[in-house]
Amino acid sequence: MTPPRVYAALNGDRAHPALPRTPEELAAEARAAVDAGAVSVHLHPYDEDGRQTLAAEPCAAALRAVRAACPGVPVSLSTSADIEPDPARRRSLVAGWTELPELVTANQGEDGIVELCELLIARGVGIEAGLLLLDDARAFVVSGLAPRCVRAMVEPLDPDPDDAVAHAAAMEQALADGGITLEQVHHGDGIASWAVNRRGAARGHGIRTGLEDTPVLPDGRQAAGNGELVAAAEELLR
Repeated sequence: MTPPRVYAALNGDRAHPALPRTPEELAAEARAAVDAGAVSVHLHPYDEDGRQTLAAEPCAAALRAVRAACPGVPVSLSTSADIEPDPARRRSLVAGWTELPELVTANQGEDGIVELCELLIARGVGIEAGLLLLDDARAFVVSGLAPRCVRAMVEPLDPDPDDAVAHAAAMEQALADGGITLEQVHHGDGIASWAVNRRGAARGHGIRTGLEDTPVLPDGRQAAGNGELVAAAEELLR
């Protein structure tokens, strides 16, 4: 089994004064996260209008900047339907990527996600299967994608910590019942993310943190940035 490790999710669209958007900001926050202990970084590129995008040029610019700042560190891009809800257009945009990430997070409950994963696998990109709901975990089990994926991301979005922990446990059980033995990475949203992290770490799973997942430290104080969040997650693993 892979020892528990910390993965960093740098941005998304969360409101926070330190949220990185430009390639330069992403590179700086990625370096801070890696220096604090993160083994991989996940990010959402932004366009010149300040919107999340799957377009080839902004994605390539973000990848180049982060790789220059963190050589050898795997970079994961988002393929979220929140960025492009139309499955056909999303697939077209991803097919047009001129520089490829090592990984993408692909949320399994979204329309067209199996086809998108097939496209990315064929291009040599690793799949982190995003499981936000119990139904997503069940759909992933029956999709047949698991043997070709890198890991499963167990990421309940419940705001209440107890609800989020119970939801993560149910998804973990669904994967076990389906015979899926992929590495798992557990996190939630907001302050509840730390409760999911604690449970996941105690069960030997990887954990994820960063400004996409939560703007606050375990004690509820606003985090200064991704480096401080990763340092707190590393302390949790210890």
